[in-house]
This record gives sequence, C-alpha cells and structure tokens, in this order.
Amino acid sequence: MEHITLLLGIVIVTALVFDFTNGFHDTANAMATTISTGALKPKTAVAMSAVLNLVGAFLSVEVAKTISGGLINEEGIRTEVIFAALVGAILWNLLTWLLGLPSSSSHALFGGLIGAAVMSAGWSSVNGSTVITKVLLPAIAAPVVAGLAAMLATRLTYRISRQAGEKATSKGYRAGQITSAGLVSLAHGTNDAQKTMGIITLALVTGGVLSPGSNPPLWVIVSAGVAIALGTYLGGWRIIRTMGKGLTDLAPPQGFAAQTSAATVILASSHLGFSLSTTQSCSGAVMGSGLGRKGGVVRWSTATRMFVAWGLTLPAAGLVGAGAEFLTKQGTWGIILTGVLLIAGSAVIWTLSRREPVTVDNVNDDHEPAGVVTTAIAAVTPPPAGPVTPAHELKTTIPGPDAEPARPATV
Repeated sequence: MEHITLLLGIVIVTALVFDFTNGFHDTANAMATTISTGALKPKTAVAMSAVLNLVGAFLSVEVAKTISGGLINEEGIRTEVIFAALVGAILWNLLTWLLGLPSSSSHALFGGLIGAAVMSAGWSSVNGSTVITKVLLPAIAAPVVAGLAAMLATRLTYRISRQAGEKATSKGYRAGQITSAGLVSLAHGTNDAQKTMGIITLALVTGGVLSPGSNPPLWVIVSAGVAIALGTYLGGWRIIRTMGKGLTDLAPPQGFAAQTSAATVILASSHLGFSLSTTQSCSGAVMGSGLGRKGGVVRWSTATRMFVAWGLTLPAAGLVGAGAEFLTKQGTWGIILTGVLLIAGSAVIWTLSRREPVTVDNVNDDHEPAGVVTTAIAAVTPPPAGPVTPAHELKTTIPGPDAEPARPATV
C-alpha cells in the first residue's frame, strides 16, 4: 500500500466507482423478475441482492485473473491506460442506465480496456485469442443457452404443476423465486465483482506494486465486494422495470425458471474463468421464459433495442476509452481534463434522468406498449391452460327458430 502513487490511487477510486455503477446497473439481473411477480418487495429484494453480491465476491478469483493477466499484455501498459478504460466503461454504463437498457457492464469494461490499450501500445497489446474464447464466444452463447434452458424449464414447470391449483403452488413458486434470485445475486457477485478486482490488480501490476500474475490482495477483494453491494442496494430501477415488465409479462413459474437457468449458466462460467455477461444471461433467460409459457409473448421492440445496445457496447466503450487514452497521453493536463469530462458527463446524464425518474414506487408500472407483432401473436395464441368446462355443461346462447323474442322489462 505504501507504494501507491496519487495517479494509482485515482485509478483505484475510479475502478470502485465503476464497480458501484455495475451494482446498480445490474441489480435487475437478479431481482427484476422477483419484483415484477411480487415475490419480494422492491426494497427487500435489493437489500438481499446486495448482501449476496458481497458474499459472492469472496468465492472465486478465476475471472479476476482472466482480466488482470489474460485480456491484454501487461508489459508496456501504463497506469493511465486503466484510467482511460474505466472512463469509457462508466460513461457507457450511465448512458444505458438512462435509457433503461440492460446492456453488459462487463463488455463496457472490456471495450474500454481494449480501446485504451490499442491507443496506447497498438493491437499487439491485446491477446486476441483470449478475447475470442473468453469474451466474444461466451457473449454469443450465454443468452442463447440461458434462453433455451429457461424456455424448457418453463414448459416443464407448467407441465408438472398443471394438476395443482394456483393457490397450492403460489407459495412454492414464491419460495423458489426468492431462492433462485439469491442464487443469481451470489453468481453476480462471484462473476462481476471479480472484474473490478482484476482491473485494480492490473493497475497495481502496471504501477509496480504487484508482480505480473499475482492474485488480487485481500483489501482489493473486500473493497470491490463492498462497492458492488452498495450500488446494488440503491437499485437500478430503470433497468429493473425494463427487465421485469418491458420484455415480457412474467408469472411466478416463469420467474423461477428464468432465474434458475440464468444462475446455473453464470456459476458454471465463473468456475471455468469465462468472463460472462450476467446481463445477457438473465435477459436471454427472461425472453426464453416468455416464449416457454403457452400464450406468452416477448415484446420484440424492447428486445431489439437491447440487442442493438449489446452490439454497440464493446465498440462504443472502446472508442471512448481510446479517446480518453489519447488525452491522458498528453500529460498531467490531459489526465485532469479526462477526469473533468467524466464528472461532467456523469452529471449531465444524472440531470437528464431526473426528468422522468423511475423509483421504487413506479418500478412495476407498465411502460412499454405492445408492438404489432406482439399483439398479433397474442391474438392467435391460446391463453395458458386452465380449468376446462365439460362438453355436457356447455350451453348455447343462439335462440331457436320458435323462440319468443325478448320483451322489454316493465317497472
């Protein structure tokens, strides 16, 4: 700790700010479905998620090692590069939060890091094979795998419980949703808090405090876990509303299936060291559960905007990171200007968000009108299976040829 310079201290604080934005940006991953179905009250849900995010930060360091020692070549990378990367990631996180889009905080961080590294030392500073195998391929596979798993799990859940009444299963699904939401929160802390640990560890290596290949020190693990937990507790209500109400209308069985599927995918990837996007896993699971219920539909207008945000995250954060690194290369005044632009940009986004605030009181309001495709599918798709009236109890309402016409009532 005694070798930490002023610049390195600024980078560490900025990394923890990113971790904080990651927390409130990605709270929706764990708790949106639980809140939208009423399994937990909003404040209770985010408090539970915050605690489990903190616990998850201590479970593994595999993802942190992927970032600190695998994504870019540590040799020749200056501390200013890490600062520039974090500027790109934070601004993209705040912009997508303002728009209510569940984009990937992980990919924002990777994009900023890659863009800043390329601006500083050229394309040779990036380990292309690691980017492809541990970032890009999981990014494509995660929402697909989680979506298919959630769709099958939803169908299986409805099939198993079709003989039971709604009252008999509601308590069970509520308990299942709370448990699966806790599992997602734990997985989120295990995967996402490690990304900030990896960035801080990389900064310490570039600053000469740690040797290359070192694991994150205990104080780095604790500070990253606390920062993401605090951000989670504040609750990213804008994105929670999009995930819970904007993509599809979820019933408790769907919420349970979606969260269980997403948690399984995230925990498996963390164990393997894949730096997976929890946002993409959870979003894919929510869409899969929407398609898995008979009569369920997905609001493709919202999904399309989300897909566009996913595709833009890496290059957009990379361009901002590269621009920030261009400024920091100019010397002290460039570093100061970069910090001022970060603060100013964050303030503008916050001011814009106050025009139409989303809070704990209106987070469950429907705000996304159904599109043409969604409306058409809902019109021709039968509703979920329910009690069927026996044929002998059906009564016709068409009068026979000899039926006497109805007479007006007299008072």
